[in-house]
Formats: sequence, C-alpha cells, structure tokens
Amino acid sequence: MPKVLRIINRFNLGGPTYNAAYLTKYLPSNFETLLVGGMKDDSEDSSQHILDSLQITPLIIPEMMRKVNLIYDKEAYNKIYDLIKKFKPDIIHTHASKAGTLGRLAAYNLKVPVIVHTYHGHVFHSYFNWIKTGFYKAVERNLAKKSTCIIAVSDHQKEELAHEHKICPHQKIRVIPLGFDLDRFNTEVELKRAKIRTRYSIGEDEISIGIVGRLVPVKNHTMFLKAIKFVSEHSQKKIKGFIVGDGEERKNIENTATQLGIKFGNEKDGSYNNSLLIFTSWIKEVDEINAAMDIIALTSKNEGTPVSLIEAQACNKPIVTTNVGGIENVVIPGKTALLSEPFDQEKFNLNLLFMVENDNVRKNFSMRGNEFVKDKFNYKRLVTDMTSLYDNLLHQ
Repeated sequence: MPKVLRIINRFNLGGPTYNAAYLTKYLPSNFETLLVGGMKDDSEDSSQHILDSLQITPLIIPEMMRKVNLIYDKEAYNKIYDLIKKFKPDIIHTHASKAGTLGRLAAYNLKVPVIVHTYHGHVFHSYFNWIKTGFYKAVERNLAKKSTCIIAVSDHQKEELAHEHKICPHQKIRVIPLGFDLDRFNTEVELKRAKIRTRYSIGEDEISIGIVGRLVPVKNHTMFLKAIKFVSEHSQKKIKGFIVGDGEERKNIENTATQLGIKFGNEKDGSYNNSLLIFTSWIKEVDEINAAMDIIALTSKNEGTPVSLIEAQACNKPIVTTNVGGIENVVIPGKTALLSEPFDQEKFNLNLLFMVENDNVRKNFSMRGNEFVKDKFNYKRLVTDMTSLYDNLLHQ
C-alpha cells in the first residue's frame, strides 16, 4: 500500500485546505495518507469545520507558521524530517510555499521516492520588492530540481512557472485544476438569498455586489472601493457593496472607505440600513452569502485559482474581475465574467457599472456558470486526476 505524506502550510479558509482535505479523504483505499499542517495565522479564519465535516484529524506542527522565522522553521523542518523517517512515505506531496520548502528539503535529504509540489498561487509578483522576489525564485528553482513533479492549478499558471519565471521546464509540470464540492451552491438558493438579504437589510430594489477573500494587500480592495463609489455616483440603481472576509488590511481598507466618503457598517454594530458598504468579516456559509449577491467582484493583483469565482459561478452569479493568474481558465470571458487588466481602474469601474445597469446582461451571465464549473472543478475529478498521477510517478 503506497503511503502519502501530505503537507500544507496551514488550515485557513481557501482552496488549498479544501483540496488537501478532499485528497486525504477520498484517495482510493489502496493509498494510506497522513495529513500534516502548520499553525493558522491570527489574521485568518480557521477551516477546522472543513476537516471536521470530513472526519479528518491532521497532525499539527505549531512551528510551521506563515512568516519566515529561522528558529521556528528549523524546528518545523526537524519535525517533518523525523516524521518522514517514522512514517516512511512513498510520496511526499506539499501544498504552498512554506510546506513546499520544508517538506521537499526533508524528503530529498531522506530520498523519498516521489516528491510532488502544488503551486496554489505564487509570490513572484505583486508581493515583494525585486530583491526578495529574486531570492524566492532562486529558492523555488532549486526546490523544483529536487521535485519529481510540479503541479500547476491552471494552464496559465503552468506557462508562468515554466516560461515567465523559469522555475522548471514545462515537461516537469502537470496541470491539475482544483476541485470542490459545489452542490451546496446550487441548492435552496432562494431561501438562502432571502435569509441573508433580510439579515443585512438589503432591499428588493438594491443590487448587491460582493468581494470574498482575505483582506491583504495583493487583493487590492482599494480598487473595489473606488468602483463602488464610481457606480454609486453614475447609476440610478441602488447598490450595496459587501466585503466578505478579514485580515491584516481591515483597518486600512476602512480608512480608505472613509477617505472616499463611503459610509460603511460592520458585523459588530449591525448598522446596515443606510450604508453603501458592509464589512461582514468571515462567513463560513459562503453559499448563503453568494446566494444573496447579484454580482461577485475580484480585484486581485495576483491569483492562482480564485476559489471565490468558482463558487460564484456554481451559484450562477455574474462576475466582474481583474484578469490575473489563472482567471481566464476559471471563467468564460464575456459570458460568465467581465475582465479588465489588474491596474486599470477606469475599465474595472465601467465593467461594474455596465453589469449593474444591464439587467439582461446579469441574467445572461448567470445562466452559464454552474454548467461550466460543476464538472471541471469537482473534487471527484481532482481525486481521479491525482490518483492517476501518483500511479504513473510510482511506476516510472
């Protein structure tokens, strides 16, 4: 029975946790899998409910944290090294950067037969200055040489890794899109919509526009705020914006909203009635918040595969987004989503205004989403693809 040691940075809300959990739970019974993760950052919400729902109990390495800390990182490496010696895996599969660095180094040094790494995103632009970015690229190139296979979550990401950033030859990269259980996004939609719109005092004549994700610089929420302000000033329709999530940029985003003259409410004071914008913090029932929205937005400077856009389409919601990372592989441009370049504020504003103003466009964009994503991004397809890859790599 092949043994798989699966290592993930941390169990925060997002695609990596879902995929690590589904692969741990649903790989065929001839695989034995041990799931390992680091500590959740205080600025992020926990995804423990995902693991609980699948009855998975991971091994936690407290020293494996989001931030670089040489003392903690060395201790985390030592624990992974000892775990590999004890578990004796045939495959090490790491997810995201910190786990990828520590896990692959330990696996290589202990001569694990198969070493696989998944890039759920990357930090090769829009995160750091050119010196730090160059350092991280050098590290990843070295780690790629130690890897049996690199997994990209989209065709676009594969092109970036192989040709733009030159992390490794394209022959070493396999494209395996993310997979989720999307059924809940297309069930009891009207009941969920009524529940959330009542909670947040959204009128029947108001168009709700949501952005879902961590409140961090790379998500560029300032673009969203400016677009909300622009649409409120140029449309006769009533709108209400929603920022769903939390993180280190929360205070800065609130300050920017104040500077732009955007009145906002939040989950703490419940002041929703006269607000143009609402901060909801984290909502685990994202299927319910999606049901209540009329448009889903994304303004990121860099993305891998944005889960929020997959979930939006599963709920048949039209999308207005920046065109970064693998987004063109996640949506159908011009049919489920309007796209603009990542720093083109004017075009993003106009796209959002167009979507607000045109009821028929929103309706047409809403008709294609679920059909597009329900199989392409289903967790069963993910498990089948990964099982096939593992079998091939083990018998090379």
